Amino acid sequence: MDFTDTITKNTLRAIRFDKPEHIPVDFWTNPACWHHYPPEALLELMAEHRILFPDFGPEYKPPELAPWERAGQPYTDAWGCVWETTDDGITGAVTGHPLSEWYALEGFTPPDPAKTNGMAEIDWSVVEDKILKAREEGKHIAGSLEHGHAFLRLSYLRGYERLLFDMADKDQRLWQLIDMVETFSMGIVQRYVDLGVAMMRYPEDLGMQLGPMLSPEHFRTYIKPIYEHLTAPARKAHRLVHMHSDGDIRDLADDLVVSGLDALNLQDLVNGIDWIAANLKGRVCIDLDIDRQSITRFGSPRQIDNLIREEVEKLGSPEGGLMMIYGLYPGVPLDNVKAIMDAMERYAAFYT
Repeated sequence: MDFTDTITKNTLRAIRFDKPEHIPVDFWTNPACWHHYPPEALLELMAEHRILFPDFGPEYKPPELAPWERAGQPYTDAWGCVWETTDDGITGAVTGHPLSEWYALEGFTPPDPAKTNGMAEIDWSVVEDKILKAREEGKHIAGSLEHGHAFLRLSYLRGYERLLFDMADKDQRLWQLIDMVETFSMGIVQRYVDLGVAMMRYPEDLGMQLGPMLSPEHFRTYIKPIYEHLTAPARKAHRLVHMHSDGDIRDLADDLVVSGLDALNLQDLVNGIDWIAANLKGRVCIDLDIDRQSITRFGSPRQIDNLIREEVEKLGSPEGGLMMIYGLYPGVPLDNVKAIMDAMERYAAFYT
């Protein structure tokens, strides 16, 4: 599978606060949408919004489902974690934790970063060819760790509650597991950096609806050092560092920023637009994840337009430092989907 994506010069300028031509905007459609909505309706919306979908054409085909997105078909990843989902296209939950008992750690063999990113196989010769071709075409490539590469991977291996007890109990065996997980991810990061990616992505979820999934103290003790170690090769090579987390991460944000981020992808309303403006604007490029829980799901097109305009006004600047992304999941009325797309394209040009 391909774990890279193309990033534009305009995006690089936004992240570097180098006066981008417009606010970079991205619209991502969850694969489940293609069987929850009439496919022709989604295709029509894509054709009407070419700023969001610049590469859309008549040959476009919806993405194939990843093995861990197939309902009723449990999938075992490269670490031995078992994933299950109930809806095609929706990433499921880990139901089988290979290290739920500590005795299983003895003799446990981690996957090989030369062959997999942890979730699926990766062919580094294909990645190298893609990066070289992009460079010849004046394009830029971003590499990425798997989503959930550190804290979540530890929880997949041990189980969430057991992992938190491990931290609370200061179980020394946890350090062995952390070293194993970090060493694997470092193998991925170093390969991408050596191949010359322009940016490295470090996606993970740390927040709940209210507050983080682990205490700030435990984050600083166990997880923050992993992040600092894994971002070091990218920072040393002058690659941009992009980090993602869903949920309320206000109690962790300072620790994330001081670790050397260039861009932070976080959710808008769960963290608060005013809080983001007061605490992050100008310190790091805000890659804003537009609400998909309340206004875009249950509000009106006018409310959607007002929300996105407010976010641009409060978080944006002609200098840059703001990007916006929306993730479409089943349940959002099609009129609202159109309103989201319209507003994202309209306000992308707010400072031009």
